[in-house]
Amino acid sequence: MIKQILDLHIHSKYARACSPLLELPNIAKACEQKGIDICATGDFTHPAWMAHIKENLEEIGNSGLYKLKGKNSSKTKFILAGEISCVYKHRDKTRRLHLLLIAPSIASAEKLNQALTERGANLRSDGRPIMGVPAKEVLQIMLKINPKFVMIPAHAWTPWFAVFGSKSGYDSLEECFEELTSHIFAIETGLSSDPTMNRRLSQLDKIALVSNSDAHSLDNLGREANVLAFKKEQEITFDGVMSAIKSNDPARFLYTIEFYPEEGMYHVDGHRACGVSMLPKETKKN
Repeated sequence: MIKQILDLHIHSKYARACSPLLELPNIAKACEQKGIDICATGDFTHPAWMAHIKENLEEIGNSGLYKLKGKNSSKTKFILAGEISCVYKHRDKTRRLHLLLIAPSIASAEKLNQALTERGANLRSDGRPIMGVPAKEVLQIMLKINPKFVMIPAHAWTPWFAVFGSKSGYDSLEECFEELTSHIFAIETGLSSDPTMNRRLSQLDKIALVSNSDAHSLDNLGREANVLAFKKEQEITFDGVMSAIKSNDPARFLYTIEFYPEEGMYHVDGHRACGVSMLPKETKKN
């Protein structure tokens, strides 16, 4: 059995409030130091970052995974992934969702970027671009380009920007994605929740629960991650990774590495500076 540690959600130096050190050679080195085997590129929708990806990475065979080119060789493998922010009106409510998009190839990612640009998205504005395109429509566009594309709702419980967000989201995946819900086979738990908490919601029984760092700096890489098992090296491909997650099989998707949810900024209500911390019962009462 070959174990692989994966961090599928990070950002680049082109995303707001992110370190200028977030460049692929630095990310690869940090991953080696931390023991991360496969890392997201982050921010593939940003034109300048996509140029950096193409300049620095080459595909490992036809695997859909990438590595640093020759002179900068590293054992770190990369998978094309980025986060977008969808803000739109649906069923008379304003929805604000952050979504993790995972691409099977650079060519497919570039086609998606073009399609989103034609739909009015300003991809140059931020590594995590804000767009007025409904989540379901983004999923439709992705699947039309390449059915291997994967969408995972990011930090699913964040109040202001998440699929289950109390201020911005939905009460179910079906309400958001309608007839395309079957294509959503995983959600990201976020720093403020862990798999045990998520398993209390029966509608997630068949959904894989992934954990990622959402790193804005090299130091934060791998603070949450996923551990997958493969029988042989040849199975470590884009298809192999997505199949292992989708299977939700504990023999293949072994476990997640978790940040303490109590330390996440959305775990309880309150205000740090005022020393106020309220559990749900107290929040309802007040």
